[in-house]
Amino acid sequence: SVVTAGAVMKAIDRTKYDVLPIGITTDGRWALTADDPERMAITDRKVPDVDRLTESAEGNVVLSVDPGSREVLYSEPGSVPKALGEVDVVFPVLHGPYGEDGTLQGLLELSGVPYVGAGVLASAVGQDKEYMKRVFRSFGLPVGPYEVVRPREWDNDPAAARKRIVDFAGEHGWPL
Repeated sequence: SVVTAGAVMKAIDRTKYDVLPIGITTDGRWALTADDPERMAITDRKVPDVDRLTESAEGNVVLSVDPGSREVLYSEPGSVPKALGEVDVVFPVLHGPYGEDGTLQGLLELSGVPYVGAGVLASAVGQDKEYMKRVFRSFGLPVGPYEVVRPREWDNDPAAARKRIVDFAGEHGWPL
C-alpha cells in the first residue's frame, strides 16, 4: 500500500494539485504522513510502513461526516482540531479490510467526498472471494472449483477443516 501510494504521489502533477497524504497506522489511526514519495519506496529490501512515515505519533486525521463538507481535520490530544482544508478527490490506495472492502468507500460517500476506483458494493463483493465467485457464476463466467472454510469452522474443529481441505485437494489437485 505504501509503495503504491508513493508511486501515485510521484505521478501527480504538483504544479496543478495539492496532495495531502494520509496513512492508516497498524493500530488503525489515520495520520498525516511524509509528503515524500521517495520515503515510500522500497530501500535496502525494506518495505516502508505508515507507522514510520507519520508526522506525529499522536495526532489524528478525521474526515468530516457532515454531508457536503469535504473537510479534513487534524487533532493532537488535548487540542482543538484544526481544518487542513477541503478534499476534492481521494485516491484510496490501500489494501485489505477497512480499505478495499467497501468500508472506506462508504465513509467517503457518507461525507460526499468523490473518490477513484470501485464503489461500496463492488469493493465489498470483490474483497469476499466466495461472493465474488458466486457473482461470476451468476453471470455465466467460468469459476474453478473451490472450498470455503470459515474462521469459526477452523477455530471450532481444525482437524475437520483440515480434512475438508485435504479431501478437496485430493479431488481437484494441488495447488489450491
